[in-house]
Amino acid sequence: MEPAPRGTMAAMPLFPPSAPCPCGRTDARGRARAWSACCGPCLDAQHPAPDAEGLMRSRYSAFVLGGAGYLLATWHASTRPAQLDLDTAAKWLGLQVRGHRTIDAAHAEVEFVARFRVAGRAVRQHERSRFVHEQGQWWYVDGDVL
Repeated sequence: MEPAPRGTMAAMPLFPPSAPCPCGRTDARGRARAWSACCGPCLDAQHPAPDAEGLMRSRYSAFVLGGAGYLLATWHASTRPAQLDLDTAAKWLGLQVRGHRTIDAAHAEVEFVARFRVAGRAVRQHERSRFVHEQGQWWYVDGDVL
């Protein structure tokens, strides 16, 4: 597989370690997980996502922060576009993970709904995404809009 693009975090703003993670994941008590204990280490290239859901959540956080480099770096080479231009006017409102299905040790699917607003218009992205585990990490492959 061809290597992922480098310099993934250069354009992303710093995010306070204790701030609630944009992905909305909660702990066992229902409290929002801190950035530093959730998606932060993935986006800061400290370690890869532990599973497909973790990768999907970190990718959502990258959309929130405008991290096109991270999105490209975690996209499987077989389907990765040459470049990715994010809509900087999008205001991300929330993420709901509806399901995470492990197909086998190297394949998984995550169904989610991401909500955002562009030019005052509400958008609801409902998708089932496919992921593959190769070279010791999870990769986003593609998805179906539901």
